[in-house]
Amino acid sequence: MTAWWIALQFLTRLPVTLGAMPSAQQIGRSLLFYPAVGLLIGALLCLGQWLLGDTALVLQAALLLTLWVGISGGLHLDGLADSADAWVGGFADKARTLEIMKDPRSGPIAVVVLVLLLLLKFSALWVLLQQGHGLYLLLVPWLARCLMPLLFLTTPYVRAGGLGQALAEHMPRRQLPWLLAVNAGLMLLFGVPGLLAILVGAAVFMLLRRAMLKRLEGCTGDTAGALLEVVECSVLLVLACY
Repeated sequence: MTAWWIALQFLTRLPVTLGAMPSAQQIGRSLLFYPAVGLLIGALLCLGQWLLGDTALVLQAALLLTLWVGISGGLHLDGLADSADAWVGGFADKARTLEIMKDPRSGPIAVVVLVLLLLLKFSALWVLLQQGHGLYLLLVPWLARCLMPLLFLTTPYVRAGGLGQALAEHMPRRQLPWLLAVNAGLMLLFGVPGLLAILVGAAVFMLLRRAMLKRLEGCTGDTAGALLEVVECSVLLVLACY
C-alpha cells in the first residue's frame, strides 16, 4: 500500500506521512493509484456539496472551488502558471522554456491564465449545481487524474532528476493501460455525460501533448499539472453546456 500513500501525498494536501523514504520503484507504481486519488477528491467534493445543503448556489460554487484547490494545495495550478509563463516567454526555444519553468516567480501571463481558468471553473460549477448535476464533481477530477499517468506512459520525460524522472522510469507499463481502460469503462456508467467527458478529455490531451512534443520533445511535471487543470476546466465547461 506504500504506492497508494505516495500518490495521496503527492496529489493532495491530506495529512499523509510516509514511514520511510520510498524507493524509485514504489514512486513509479504510485501512478496506478492516481485514478483512485481522483475518485477520492471527487467524493470529497460531493460530500462538501451535501454538507452545504441549502446554501445559495453561487456560494456553494465558490466554496467547492476553494475546497478543490485546497485539497490539491494548488500544486497543479502552479504547474499551469509555470507552463503559461514559459510558453509565452520561451519564444519556441526548448532550453529557454525549461529554464523559465524553473523560476518560482509568476509573471503577468501566469496570473491572467490562472484568473481566467478559476473564473471559468467557478462559472461552470455554478451552472452544474443549478442543473442539479453535482454528481459530475465525482467524474471530473477522476478523469483528469487518469490522464496524468497516460501522459507519462506515452510521452518522454525531459527534465532529469526528481520525482518525475522516477515516475517515468519505473512506471508499471504493462499494468497501466489495462487500469486506465477499466477506469474509462467505469466512467461510461455516467452515460452520455461520461462519454462526453472522455471525448473532451482525450481531445485536450492530444492537443496539449502535441504542443509539448513540438516545444519540449516531451513533458515535465509542470506541463503534467497544466494538462490536469486544462482538462478539468474543459470537461466542466462542456458538461455545463450539455
